Amino acid sequence: MSNLATMRPPVGEATQSALRTVDCEQAGLAALQQSLQNGLAEPFSRAVDLIRSVSGRLILTGVGKSGHIGAKLAATFASTGTPAFFVHPVEANHGDLGMIATDDVILAMSWSGESAELKGIVNYARRFDIPLIAMTAGVQSALAREASVVLALPRVQEACPHGLAPTTSTVMQLVLGDALAVALLEARGFTADHFRTFHPGGKLGANLTHVRDLMHGGAMIPVAQRGTPLREAMLTLSQKRFGCVCVLEGDGRLAGIITDGDLARHIDRDLAALTVDEIMTPNPKSVSPDTLAGAAIGVLEELKISALVVVENERPVGIVHFHDLLRVGVA
Repeated sequence: MSNLATMRPPVGEATQSALRTVDCEQAGLAALQQSLQNGLAEPFSRAVDLIRSVSGRLILTGVGKSGHIGAKLAATFASTGTPAFFVHPVEANHGDLGMIATDDVILAMSWSGESAELKGIVNYARRFDIPLIAMTAGVQSALAREASVVLALPRVQEACPHGLAPTTSTVMQLVLGDALAVALLEARGFTADHFRTFHPGGKLGANLTHVRDLMHGGAMIPVAQRGTPLREAMLTLSQKRFGCVCVLEGDGRLAGIITDGDLARHIDRDLAALTVDEIMTPNPKSVSPDTLAGAAIGVLEELKISALVVVENERPVGIVHFHDLLRVGVA
């Protein structure tokens, strides 16, 4: 057995360590929640208003672990309707200050508020009167003194047993940043359609596709009028291959649906002697053309069916099949 293997703690000890970390970080979030219900509420609101008011972008900056959190938050803001990017403070001191314009707003992140690397950006903000928001636990720090708004993080214990590695503190930074992004999203009325614009690729983009973009319409829709002999509907079902036939009222409104399952349940009857009215399921589950693909797949899975009728003004305008959703990557 290797020395590395003998150094590993027993599984029970590792689990206890993990639980202590989770408890510690939960306590940090509880303290942050308390702050948002008290003294942090007013500066948080001012920060949201300030970011909304500028015509430029939100510039996030920070060094070390705060910098990593800032880079993630920049991506979150940008994808939810707040133009944003991350500027590393060291690179800023070597030319990247030119990326920051006078119509921008800066969100600087530092647990202590005394990070020397931020001095260049702070001085730049002061020189060109660029609004500066500080996210810090150092309310009397150099960063806080220069800021237009201070988002004061509560001082809590790090999950690191030595109190050195940023753990609880970075979790709080992440959550407070996410809270800002969501508050701005809601304030701007950012919708799922907007979200789709910024997320066209991958499964997320597929989930944000509308049913109207996937459905089969026109002559592809399998239909039969009320009173149609079942044998004719069965022929339509076989030809269209969606596993269902929409039964229509005389004015074109959806009256019901016949599926492969309905036929199987009535297999002991003389199907040739029946009409569609006698075995159809009335008022079938349907979706509108504006339904998101992610919601449509949820309906299919919940009802354990393979296709949905797409209805507009009570009339079928399309069929969307499970395979259509598979094809674009929703399922």
